[in-house]
Amino acid sequence: MEQALYDKLEDISFSGRIPSCPGVLAFAPTLAKCEQELRSTLEDWILVDPKFHHHLPVIGSIELHQ
Repeated sequence: MEQALYDKLEDISFSGRIPSCPGVLAFAPTLAKCEQELRSTLEDWILVDPKFHHHLPVIGSIELHQ
C-alpha cells in the first residue's frame, strides 16, 4: 500500500492505483473508502493473478510469489 497513488476526481470522488500491479484500481466517494477498496482489490489480485501465470512483482522487499 506504500506505493499506492490516489487522485481526487472532478466529481468529488477518489481513485487509487498501484502502478506495479496492473489492474489494481479502486474508486470511492471518500479517500478512506478508496484506500479500503484498493487494499481489497490488491488482496484479490494477489490471490487470482497466479492462476493466469502472470509474474507478481516484488514490492519493497516483499516477494509475492512466496
